[in-house]
Amino acid sequence: MEPQLIAERAAWNRLLLALPAPHLLQSWEWGAVKGQTGWAAHRLAWPRPGQAAPVAAASLLLRRLSRLPWGVGYVPKGPVLDWTDPAALELALAGVEAAARQRRAIFVKIDPDLDPDSPAGQQALAALRRRGWQPSPEQIQFRNTALLDLAAGEEALLAGMKPKWRYNIGLAQRRGVQVRLGGPDDLATFYALYTETGERDGFIVRPFDYYALTWRTFMQPADAQAPWASLLLAEVEGDAVAGLILFGFGGTAWYLYGASSQRQRNLMPNHLLQWEAMRLAAGRGCASYDLWGAPDVLEESDGLWGVWRFKEGFGAQFAPHIGAWDFPVHRPLYRLYTEAMPRVLDWMRGRHRRQNAAPAGAT
Repeated sequence: MEPQLIAERAAWNRLLLALPAPHLLQSWEWGAVKGQTGWAAHRLAWPRPGQAAPVAAASLLLRRLSRLPWGVGYVPKGPVLDWTDPAALELALAGVEAAARQRRAIFVKIDPDLDPDSPAGQQALAALRRRGWQPSPEQIQFRNTALLDLAAGEEALLAGMKPKWRYNIGLAQRRGVQVRLGGPDDLATFYALYTETGERDGFIVRPFDYYALTWRTFMQPADAQAPWASLLLAEVEGDAVAGLILFGFGGTAWYLYGASSQRQRNLMPNHLLQWEAMRLAAGRGCASYDLWGAPDVLEESDGLWGVWRFKEGFGAQFAPHIGAWDFPVHRPLYRLYTEAMPRVLDWMRGRHRRQNAAPAGAT
């Protein structure tokens, strides 16, 4: 069945909100900001035969390969549908496959938030394998995450934390840490903290303009049904020592960006910052708080183990997902892409590290 092409922002977001568990990364705004890095969003909706209302939707991001007629497709954290509905599942997968084929994509990737051990997850995995999808060698987003139930209320949230975490929240309050809402004018301050965090933890930080457009887009929502974002800064005597940007859409809040300085870490600003983020999300009607990222395996050898322990201390529950799956539209080109691209990316990352290495003797 031919999909409906949705070309208006408010209509797309309304459509998503009418479907189960709409994800922030499927919103109109997310597709728009990804245009900064060469992705074009194609917003597609599929009605069930004989019905007008869509039962599945996908914001398909497509990026053309330089000087080639081919591209690559990605449906981040989608498609959006009732995954327990077998008919909707088949309609969505067939639709995404056809849309990728029509747009000359070498392959298309999806990575929905589905528990692999749930009945819906098992049904989806069986359908993916039967239709020729395969586990992707490249995860764009974290496979798993950590979730907090906000609907229980503040007392239950505090009771679900480890005692040390409750203590640290109180310590930060007693020692004068203040958490305030920031605005667009505070983004440069947050970016400075984010850059410091990237240098300390070893992740690549894009130029300020990239983040500024992304953050401002969500911090200034167009209407009540648009996704939103709030900047929170933890300060000690007016000095910003930590911050986070909280996103919300459709009853879920996401902690996507966090940053902290080495200054005043003994005052536990990050604990108070997360607590205020939970309170803010609940106040805006969110029932779930996604802390964005958990280990592939719950073992100390995993690189995310320390991050997970911090999130778990707040009472977060480990939420496994099926991970990324690829549908190879053009199998020979897909094999070439998946075998050659990792080597190219490794070379580019090595070149970046060499270019940004400190000179001998520098500190």
